Amino acid sequence: MENKLSNPAPLGLMGFGMTTVLLNIHNAGFFPLGSMILAMGIFYGGIGQVIAGILEFKKGNTFGTTAFTSYGLFWLTLVFLIVFPKIGWLESPPVGFMGWYLFMWGVFTFMMWIGTFGNNRAIQFIFLTLWILFFLLAIRDWSGSALIGKIAGFEGIICGLSAIYLAMAEVINETQKKVVLPIGARD
Repeated sequence: MENKLSNPAPLGLMGFGMTTVLLNIHNAGFFPLGSMILAMGIFYGGIGQVIAGILEFKKGNTFGTTAFTSYGLFWLTLVFLIVFPKIGWLESPPVGFMGWYLFMWGVFTFMMWIGTFGNNRAIQFIFLTLWILFFLLAIRDWSGSALIGKIAGFEGIICGLSAIYLAMAEVINETQKKVVLPIGARD
């Protein structure tokens, strides 16, 4: 009896991509940070990616396990860093220290980007734009520059949209049993 597992990557990519686009619409200055973005950060970006990471573990995919679980937990910690001070459970971290939080995620993401070498171009692009995003956000917090924050927002929208594209390419290409949306597959 064959035990074929489905591909959990589109779930994780969509959770990451949609939440990233929504947060960066805020970072670009279009809307204030609100409950919709925070809810996406907890449930789809956070819990959804952790579930995808656990499913990648079941498939034996170390990269997918590390990426989805880590970024799911990133979203959860980010939401808690925003919400806990507002409800009086913790003090807000200093803005400059948030820069270090984002910088460390950028370092992690840079190393994960190196891990994408030899994979398809779409995943390489996602991780390239993500480590740039983290470094831009860290620089924004260290410098207090609204312009860098706005640039980061637009760059983050591109990053999130690229994750959505790869998620849908994987779903559509698999269901159609042919390449409908190219991902720059490596030979």
